[in-house]
Amino acid sequence: MSGPDRRHAVGVAKEALELLREQGPGTAEGAEAPADVPREVVAAALLHDVGKLESSLGTFSRVAVTLATMAAGRERLLNWSEGAQARHASSWRARAGLYLVHDSLGARLLEDAGSDPFTVSWAREHHLSPGRWTVDKDAGAALKAADGD
Repeated sequence: MSGPDRRHAVGVAKEALELLREQGPGTAEGAEAPADVPREVVAAALLHDVGKLESSLGTFSRVAVTLATMAAGRERLLNWSEGAQARHASSWRARAGLYLVHDSLGARLLEDAGSDPFTVSWAREHHLSPGRWTVDKDAGAALKAADGD
């Protein structure tokens, strides 16, 4: 992961740990004491954006994709990227499309690496609304608040 991505991941982990410890024992699945946050929750905080690696986009390109998505709509950009991916896997459009689906790509990478199901699920679900989460709601809420997006 790039320097900015690593800093973001560590910041999310620190903030999530603080939030979960403030909630007290038993709030995160498997937690026995305020200081005992399960390893898979920490891993989820650190690795939730790992799928962004697949796009090979830098900060400015990511900003451009985000702005283009806001202007043209997510579905339109995904459609553009599908055609681009078929022609040139390294094209900017293809890489933009990969960036837009970094959640599912990250979940696949983590699953292939043998990560805990919670960590895999959070990578896949971290942009979904809380009602669609399959993870522990308290842990998910802390991770979401710490991520800030």
